[in-house]
Amino acid sequence: MAAGKDLQENRSHILTEIATTQDIQIPQDPLERVIGQEEAVSLARVAAIQRRNLLLVGPPGVGKSMIARALALHLPPPTQELRVVHNPENPERPTVEIKRGEDAETERSTKEYAGGEIIDPAEAPITVAERLGYRCRSCGTYSSPREIYCPKCQKSKMLGTFAGQGNPFSDIFGNLFEITMGQGLGTDRVTTTRKRFDKEEVVVYERFGDNIRVLDQKALEKRRAIEKQSPHKVIVPYRRNNFVMVAGSSETELLGDVRHDPYGGHSQLGTQPYERVIPGAVHEAHEGVLYIDELPHLGELQRYILTAMQDKVFPIEGHNPQSAGAAVRVDSVPCDFILVASCNIQDLQQIISPLRSRIVGSGYEVLLETTMKDTEENRDRIAQFVAQEIQKDGKIPHATVEALNELIREASRRAKAIDGKDDALTLRLRELGGVVRAAGDSAVMEGSRFIEERHIRQALKRARPVEEQIRDKYGYFYKAVNDELTTAQRHARSEYWYENEVSQEGNKPGYG
Repeated sequence: MAAGKDLQENRSHILTEIATTQDIQIPQDPLERVIGQEEAVSLARVAAIQRRNLLLVGPPGVGKSMIARALALHLPPPTQELRVVHNPENPERPTVEIKRGEDAETERSTKEYAGGEIIDPAEAPITVAERLGYRCRSCGTYSSPREIYCPKCQKSKMLGTFAGQGNPFSDIFGNLFEITMGQGLGTDRVTTTRKRFDKEEVVVYERFGDNIRVLDQKALEKRRAIEKQSPHKVIVPYRRNNFVMVAGSSETELLGDVRHDPYGGHSQLGTQPYERVIPGAVHEAHEGVLYIDELPHLGELQRYILTAMQDKVFPIEGHNPQSAGAAVRVDSVPCDFILVASCNIQDLQQIISPLRSRIVGSGYEVLLETTMKDTEENRDRIAQFVAQEIQKDGKIPHATVEALNELIREASRRAKAIDGKDDALTLRLRELGGVVRAAGDSAVMEGSRFIEERHIRQALKRARPVEEQIRDKYGYFYKAVNDELTTAQRHARSEYWYENEVSQEGNKPGYG
């Protein structure tokens, strides 16, 4: 017993070794930055390795979204790219192509090479620059091909093409060519040959804005190969964030859609159906994490989540019956994701039973902690949390040890006031982070080098919920409502009904 006690006493702690939070080393592992949720963190590691689902239950501000983001960072990078491919036989039924990441990268680099080399017009052969409309044939000045006349000598840049070559109709055709040139119908591509490494090769020069694009023989071959491919649209790129968060209850956001085009898929006026396909969050989270904040708020959309989890594919179709996209449907779009969902305890019953069964059948449900024991080790964790918040904010200074101790006392007070726990520290850290930022703002406005104890005390007065401010000023909520009403508003309501409402509601628990 004595040896164990000595070991505990000799153990070093952050608060006894540092001068400010600047001396605190923040863990590289994002899961180690989660404070006080050991069980949830342990299961998150399992979920990342075994691809399991998680349901995190607890009040706001205890680390649910932080755990989900950290889990995603422990996953391997995506290996696939998802594309929607044009179906010439039935354009309103595009097909899905799953491309390996390596192949997608190779194809992308091929396209870049097929784009050719971009050069300044002055670097091109003189005859090429003149035929493309960059160089004036009279004075040799270079300018944009959009300019018909040379900005220096004011002569037509096409002089010599029809005029001065023994053409009896040069006055007619020269002017006509100038007009078509101005409409963008002039020469925009010149094919010629050049010698490189003692070999003659075909080379193409194209207009490219104010520059010229050069396509050598290899680039032309690459371009021809690309042109043979079926038209497609990348809806889920290979290089992507593998964490997708859904906070709303929009069907389009969750499941995807097909954009409306008033001209439909008309070959000249409209947009082809495959180009109008928009992926949903379930598709964007393929091979990654789909995090749904407040899962019960999705309502009936929970059933679609269940289907996507079961089948690991989900179609994309137009949801508006009045839209041109209503007839478009892409079947079997992959959506193999890890579901991490969160909810408050009071909303737990609003999650549909089959979905909870699916989560439990291939994952875990975790009730998050709201407090942790007030020990030296856990006080060090609060100090680590403060250092993390300061680093994440990036606009406030570091905090002194005295400031940390004041914040720890506040964490203890909140554990008792909110959760009724003695000898504990709160884990409702989002609100505690608000105190740190408010204290940091006070330090910045004072020009203080560090957040000090007095700044924490100032922040505790300023960073209070408005309900507490109302209670201190008016006594209870409905008295505040009564005092803030204008004379017109008072007369607009029945005095008898209003006084009865105030007297009855004002005596209810929580308003005094």
